[in-house]
Amino acid sequence: MRIRRIVAAATTTAALLSLGNVPAEASPAGPGSRDVIVHLFQWPWASVANECTTVLGPKGFGGVQVSPPQEHVVLPGRGHPWWQDYQPVSYQLTSRRGDRAGFAAMVRTCHAAGVKIYVDAVVNHMAGGASTGAGSAGSGYSQYAYPAVPYGSGDFHHCGRNGNDDIANWGDRWEIQNCELVDLSDLRTESSYVRGKLTAYLDDLVSLGVDGFRVDAAKHLPAADLAAIVDPVGGEPYVFSETIEGGAGEPTPEEYAGVGDVTEFRYGDVVGSAFRDGNLAGLNTLADAMRLDSGDAVAFIDNHDTQRNGRAKLTYRDGSPYALAEAFLLAHPYGVPQVMSSFAFTDPEAGPPAASDGTTSAVACGSGWVCEHRWRTTANMVALRNTAAGAPVTHWWTNGSQQIAFGRGSAAYVAFNRSGTPLSRTFQTSLPAGTYCDVMNGDPDGGSCTGPVYRVDAAGQVTATVPAGGALALHTGARTGAPGPGGCTTVATGFAVDATTVWGENVFVVGDTAALGNWNPANAVALSSATYPVWRGTVALPAGTAVQYKYLRKNGSAVVWESDPNRTRTTASAAPCSAAWTDTWR
Repeated sequence: MRIRRIVAAATTTAALLSLGNVPAEASPAGPGSRDVIVHLFQWPWASVANECTTVLGPKGFGGVQVSPPQEHVVLPGRGHPWWQDYQPVSYQLTSRRGDRAGFAAMVRTCHAAGVKIYVDAVVNHMAGGASTGAGSAGSGYSQYAYPAVPYGSGDFHHCGRNGNDDIANWGDRWEIQNCELVDLSDLRTESSYVRGKLTAYLDDLVSLGVDGFRVDAAKHLPAADLAAIVDPVGGEPYVFSETIEGGAGEPTPEEYAGVGDVTEFRYGDVVGSAFRDGNLAGLNTLADAMRLDSGDAVAFIDNHDTQRNGRAKLTYRDGSPYALAEAFLLAHPYGVPQVMSSFAFTDPEAGPPAASDGTTSAVACGSGWVCEHRWRTTANMVALRNTAAGAPVTHWWTNGSQQIAFGRGSAAYVAFNRSGTPLSRTFQTSLPAGTYCDVMNGDPDGGSCTGPVYRVDAAGQVTATVPAGGALALHTGARTGAPGPGGCTTVATGFAVDATTVWGENVFVVGDTAALGNWNPANAVALSSATYPVWRGTVALPAGTAVQYKYLRKNGSAVVWESDPNRTRTTASAAPCSAAWTDTWR
């Protein structure tokens, strides 16, 4: 990824880039190989801390984006909308989610779980003129006067073009960066005094252990101003800027790639549309459709804004297509992936679950909090991404429309099926031979799996069935074979098929495992006719494994297979280590 820049003590004009005059000397800041970021939107600090310990750390998430922690306006007359938190009153760390001590404790707890903290930083503006009353820490204020900072009228732009100073012409770069975004007091970020206050705020957060910042509304201040604010901050934080691609005349996302990574809004448009409409085949050229290079981008399917402004092609409300799009985001190597964790809403301005005074309620998933990051289709894919870090896309396959599959080197393999029927085929992978838990449909558990298990043969091939509207995901961090407590390594599987034959015919079973002959009729397992017309036999099959099989008749060299499709069953992974599979010839 592109990493943020450090300004030397004496920066010369020759050292500046042409776009936005951003310094070009790089620092080592970045999210690292555990790069999955989850946005716990509006979560209170105590709930974030608990989530780091119980879910995020164990699942391998790399970082959490938390909502703005600074003092903000309080708007009971508007029902405490979510956006009040994006109207700063001061840089004191008291918000509806908790105070400074609670914030610091959250950072320490998350670090102990191996999870980084990224703050949503509001540096372009302060509260607007329509706000009244004291802020969330009790500070008084009025528009252009925020004594707790302190800021006065001279610390703000007064563009004087549009009567109310709001941006009117979105094709005019000067207005975008010097007029007000919906009445929010626009800071003079070219001022050394304002820059110093903002740098001090970010430095304070870093002193508490904060690992980086998502810069809100970044294109509303010049990239050079943003660099001058974040580059002096200690600790080399990871920085990524919210820069929404606009039309002609607007600041471009590329300008901000010199400061750090940049949010790639095209990603949700392209990938969200593909999974919404079932047109997956074109995703093999995904990077070509993006504005930013993979190393400069933070990718997402939706965020808190696109959920509410109608831009998101998919959200949590869309169920399975959204879950598959999020899984693809984690499986595919483009950009730094950011997944969303929402609260449910019907009113796009509504705030999170809260007490009557607006204080955010503790998170209880399912009680107003959606928690889609806990869905198996997202949570289990984090380990796949970590396992496959740095590995390229390999063995791309598509049926030309609704079905795709690809590997991540020798570390992982995934398949996605947006059609209405199951996808059964033999896939070519680069995985090592062995048995694997399908983490999209089950959870790894001490060497076994709660769901389907598939065998990859010595040639890297795996025969599998991908559910309709579902996916399959295998990776080397979720291999099976070691039994858990009371578990099985093999299952004595009794086959019984009702099959009428003629003189000289015998019935056999054959399938996709070595014990069943690997689909070779010459190695099929003979069944006994002692209870004719039911033919019986027992085979030791690997435990916790999805097995495909068929019956066949042999009469000398003549072989007759029963009709399609293949039969599919999964052997048990726990005692009793036996099974009885009863069928009728078809």
